[in-house]
Amino acid sequence: MRLDAEFWEQRYRSSQTGWDIGTSSTPLKGYIESLQDKSLNILIPGCGNAYEAECLIGSGFENITLLDIAPSAVSNMNMRFKGTTVRILLEDFFNHEGAYDLILEQTFFCALDPSLRKNYVRKMAQLLKPTGKLVGVLFNRHFDGGPPFGGHVTEYQNLFAPELEIKKMELCYNSIPPRKDAEVFFIAEPSAIPH
Repeated sequence: MRLDAEFWEQRYRSSQTGWDIGTSSTPLKGYIESLQDKSLNILIPGCGNAYEAECLIGSGFENITLLDIAPSAVSNMNMRFKGTTVRILLEDFFNHEGAYDLILEQTFFCALDPSLRKNYVRKMAQLLKPTGKLVGVLFNRHFDGGPPFGGHVTEYQNLFAPELEIKKMELCYNSIPPRKDAEVFFIAEPSAIPH
């Protein structure tokens, strides 16, 4: 199975979007609402319906970039965020260039083929400013087949270590009921030690 633009476009067109919970992830919503600096330059890759962007706008953020590979997702976002300052890009994450204070991870990592995980971490490190943060939610369980592709805390710690320093990785206390005890919230920053 090739998890390319055509695959994800087909999922949107056939409404096979089981990852979409219809609102912002509660762990990320709580994090967003705690942020004081409204000038942060924020990226949400593989953003789908980008409910976190709605939450950001509602909290006073304006410097938001949304990125997805599926034309239908981008078309939908162009309608939903019309008249806002949100920048919406139809682009492959691995080709994206930029420098961000904050990158939000919500069901993008688990949608990627596990063979791309090292590339994901490397690219995140490249896209973050030296003082930037990668913040998000990862599944703390495995799935049969995929996507989604899961994992566990130890795997993530080993994966991130070469490029990013994990500041926090703990079981989510505020997941939605269907994901209770199956998610971890994490904060990672560019590693201070060059590799």
